[in-house]
Amino acid sequence: MKKEAEEIGALQEEIRALKEELAEYKQLVKDVSAPIIPSIIPETILVPLTGKMSQERFELIISALMDACYENEIETVIIDFTAITKKEIEETELLGQSIDQLVGSLNLMGAETFLVGFTPAFTQELMRSGMRIRSDLNTFLTFRHALQFLMKKKGMTFA
Repeated sequence: MKKEAEEIGALQEEIRALKEELAEYKQLVKDVSAPIIPSIIPETILVPLTGKMSQERFELIISALMDACYENEIETVIIDFTAITKKEIEETELLGQSIDQLVGSLNLMGAETFLVGFTPAFTQELMRSGMRIRSDLNTFLTFRHALQFLMKKKGMTFA
């Protein structure tokens, strides 16, 4: 009987340790889901997206970006979709809505959003998804073009 109680206690401790490890891994996945990179332009961040684009992942990205903008007083967010191809899009119908929600949420927080890196195939999928074209939507072919535009807008030049 005593041996069984010890085994149960050991198993419970193992379960607790595994749950703790799982929570750490979930946090790690959340952290790398939307890497936030400071830009050379003050109050500006770059967010390169890679991997599968699911509704759940996009909600994590929105949450992470909103927190980062609030905590760091970010004025401009440049989201790079260069690595996203048609095969990474899990639910085409929801993708356009998710991007629209992301841009709208960041705009409500006072952050201007630039979207870069749309390939022709990805652009076609976005249009099929019903994504509405917003008058305040800032899109650029590359990250470099977005930075050049932003620097010109802020009166900055490279030395």
